[in-house]
Amino acid sequence: MTRHMSARRPARRSAALLLSERAIGLRRVTVETATGPVVVRAGRKAGAPATVLLHGAAGSWTTWTPLIAASDASSRPVVDLVVPDLPGWGESRPLPEDAGIGELSAAVVTAIRALGYTSWHVAGHSLGGFVALDIAAREPGATLSVALVSPTGRSVTDAVRHPLRDGRRLPGFGGMLLAMRFLAALPADGRGLLRTLRRAGLLRRLASPLFANPRFVHSSVADALADEIRPHSFVRAAKLAARYDTRVWSRITGAVRSVRGSYDVFSADSDAAAFAADIPDFAEHRLDDAGHFAHIEDPTAVLEAMAEARDERMPRLTAVG
Repeated sequence: MTRHMSARRPARRSAALLLSERAIGLRRVTVETATGPVVVRAGRKAGAPATVLLHGAAGSWTTWTPLIAASDASSRPVVDLVVPDLPGWGESRPLPEDAGIGELSAAVVTAIRALGYTSWHVAGHSLGGFVALDIAAREPGATLSVALVSPTGRSVTDAVRHPLRDGRRLPGFGGMLLAMRFLAALPADGRGLLRTLRRAGLLRRLASPLFANPRFVHSSVADALADEIRPHSFVRAAKLAARYDTRVWSRITGAVRSVRGSYDVFSADSDAAAFAADIPDFAEHRLDDAGHFAHIEDPTAVLEAMAEARDERMPRLTAVG
């Protein structure tokens, strides 16, 4: 089921990404897992189930800081936070070469439980949404709800499996995957070329299709994308997602609510129906004024989706940024 959030919110500049965990009451923790150490920002304990936030490819824990800041402007800030750098990104080490989506999910669950939590609500963006669904399928008793932001869906996995036949339906993703494959083949994962593009101001232009209103996106967001790109990890994650059997999502017992921007170049209109076919309780909200990063462009809408998944009423928020 897809619902449109058609009421246009006033265009405003997104909040800056926060690079200090202390600024939002978190601490940096390293958790040893079966696939290597995972670096997590955690804290704001209030005795509730954990709220787990999973970033997408070419991201890290910092991409969630505008949403955390927006929640602090409400009467119900998000608490009991667990915000990892997924293996392969940020400060966490890559997954072993023989590991898959299941091992990635298991590493996240190990980190959550190491921090003392036995149940959780999980939200995931893009690849993080894919991982969130796998966690919910593997841990249905412990996963109370799932919120998704532009999750990796069937249109992406089809484009990876059949780039000539299906890649044309999603040219934004197809172009990104080709670029990541090119960079991954360069020495040092293409970091030298990426630094050159960043100095020339080209990375911000190349990232602009990911946002509905790129001129309103804070410069720190483009800088973070430049810093967090991991071409080898991106290409590998795409392959792992393409091999994944989404039928396991039928085991999910909690509500799943998804938010997708109408300008999202990494998803197709058919994705919602594919998710609904696999997930027992799924609904999607379409946002008129967002692209692939709704939790940065419109964090209020994402917080509302998280509250709906939890079957809670979200308090009215004041503007941030």
